[in-house]
Amino acid sequence: MLDHETIRTFIKVAETGSFSQAAAALHKTPAAMSYRIKTLEEHVGTQLFTRTTRTVNLTLAGECLLEHCRQWLSWVDGMPDELKQINAGVERQVNIVVNNLLYQPQAVAEFLAWLHSRFPFTQFQISRQVYMGVWDALLYDDFHIAIGVTGSESLSNNIALHPLGEISWLFVVAPHHPLAKISGETIAEEHLRRYPAINIDDTSRTLTRRVAWLLPGQKEIKVPDISTKLECHLKGLGIGFLPYNLCQPWLESGELVTRKVERARQPSQLSLAWKSTGVGKAIREVVTQFQRNEPTIRGFLHQIDRRPTR
Repeated sequence: MLDHETIRTFIKVAETGSFSQAAAALHKTPAAMSYRIKTLEEHVGTQLFTRTTRTVNLTLAGECLLEHCRQWLSWVDGMPDELKQINAGVERQVNIVVNNLLYQPQAVAEFLAWLHSRFPFTQFQISRQVYMGVWDALLYDDFHIAIGVTGSESLSNNIALHPLGEISWLFVVAPHHPLAKISGETIAEEHLRRYPAINIDDTSRTLTRRVAWLLPGQKEIKVPDISTKLECHLKGLGIGFLPYNLCQPWLESGELVTRKVERARQPSQLSLAWKSTGVGKAIREVVTQFQRNEPTIRGFLHQIDRRPTR
């Protein structure tokens, strides 16, 4: 029978590979340990250990049971605190989607560390999406919070918004790109059309996808994220717009140059969005962190160069 004491005995014997060492660790007699394991094997109907005069080794079935027992024991030990957290209104699962423009691995790691310390029994999932894919995940997938939906108006009555600010865009090329030779004047679209536009593919599956910037008849090269787009610009592979804050270090070093074009890309307004129905304590605290501009979430805002006025 898989009671709490039997599971602890089984795990200890498996870890030590010895009835005598396991007995000493649990303050039992080796005979008692051996009898409990024998009873367990009879209960499950298969051998869990191979025994020699010196060692005790797990069978394949024993290895499988050990994995499950560790998971079960961990859950049982933490269950009282988990149940208290649930009764306190803390969600068991919170899924968060982040706009590719705001996604920073270090910011995500620091944010998850804070979340785990505050809500140790809540499961957190982070996803990265592009353009309307952020809205798509919030509206049609099982996501509760979106960091960086486009716009300042909600697409649903059940979605609340908090403005994060705007990202300004600069048209940039590598200094060795042919367009870099044109300076002091606005570059006509007929010249721009000769070179590929580097774009990030919208990840939306339900909502209408957006194209950031593409002229009629212009070749398009699609990449998965903003980091790859930046590298393509640095290599001189193509042209397009990059966030103002993102490209500043490369403009200062001379690895990118900015040029004037006929129709500049307008700033992108981004917002925090969350489902306003069935909100638990974890979601409310995340929203509060953004509303108060706490250090916990500032890593997501590095690309935003125009903060909302209060």
